[in-house]
Amino acid sequence: MPGTPIPSPLLLSSLRTLAFGPSLRSHSIHSPIQPAATLLHHHHPPHPGQKSFSTTPHRLTTLNQVLRKARVPQRARHPVSPALVNRPHMKAVCLKVTTMKPKKPNSAERKVAKVRLSSGRSVTCYIQGEGHNVQQHSVVLVRGGRSQDCPGVRYHLVRGAMDLGGVAQRQTSRSKYGTKKPKTGA
Repeated sequence: MPGTPIPSPLLLSSLRTLAFGPSLRSHSIHSPIQPAATLLHHHHPPHPGQKSFSTTPHRLTTLNQVLRKARVPQRARHPVSPALVNRPHMKAVCLKVTTMKPKKPNSAERKVAKVRLSSGRSVTCYIQGEGHNVQQHSVVLVRGGRSQDCPGVRYHLVRGAMDLGGVAQRQTSRSKYGTKKPKTGA
């Protein structure tokens, strides 16, 4: 109708507030007038078996605890293979191949090789498996992992990579020893 006055936006919002309650748009989230919990329309109490969500931070350190220096940082764990920090493998040149006797309860001749890594460091590596073809000046691939009964040996040579061949006649755990699957002759 042409004679009907148009209500102002302020009048409409106050009528809406009276009818439906306060809306999220009418108040700022950080408003000091109203707590945040009353701004949420669909606030249901938690079920008896359900934990309520809390935004309360963990208890802060007291001044006395700080003055007493009660918070001690954890000691850094020493790496098992320090020459290979942040690297899975490294190329190396063999300097010397020898054998070594294991620690106390065991008795054997463990095959080890002294190698120079591509970083320039010299380390002792364990050659796993039965038989090997490593000799001086062989180019080998070094991985981490110590040999438990050989003191000072913290590295392994990767079988089947570069100049070091795989273990012959190996049937189980072949991938660890660089051996191909044997062909079945029918």
